[in-house]
Amino acid sequence: MTLSRSAALRVGLIVLVAVLVQVSVVAQVPIFGGRANLIPVAVAALALLGGSLTGAAAGFAAGLALDLSMGMSLGGSSLVLTFVGYSIGRFAELRDVSHGLLPIAVAAAGTLGYDMAYGAVTFMLDIEATISVLVLRDMLVGVLLNALLALPLFALVRRIVRPLVPEGRFEGRRRGRPREAGPIGLRGLGLGGG
Repeated sequence: MTLSRSAALRVGLIVLVAVLVQVSVVAQVPIFGGRANLIPVAVAALALLGGSLTGAAAGFAAGLALDLSMGMSLGGSSLVLTFVGYSIGRFAELRDVSHGLLPIAVAAAGTLGYDMAYGAVTFMLDIEATISVLVLRDMLVGVLLNALLALPLFALVRRIVRPLVPEGRFEGRRRGRPREAGPIGLRGLGLGGG
């Protein structure tokens, strides 16, 4: 996806809505002792559909908006979400992303990567660092909740971003027709019907 004015506006709107809904609604509702986090899922969806540049830009914007809205130290979330967005976008550029269940795995991997990297950054910078086994439980529950939210959220982001994504991005890659050849050892010799 090229970052035109329309694309930047749509990506910015998705990031802004994800941060606002996360901060005002989702973060207040514990489910099974954990909380869902829409932000890494939204960044992952944008990166999967738009590529590495879009993912990195969306990750940085979402991280900065999250840090500013929560009053946290600036830069931690931006750094980690930029890396998550770039990594998922790069994966999408190199692999076939047409499988219908891929958003579940991408959302789970993105959330797990975000949680672990953000925990490491806050621990190294000594920003509200807490170490406990309960943190791992909350992280696992959050990853599972985000995996459940992945399909509807990816579908919503795809609907918003679809006019900006090049044709053929959502269809699977097709292999070419195999070359007709003779027995394995006789290829190139003109023997065996090839």
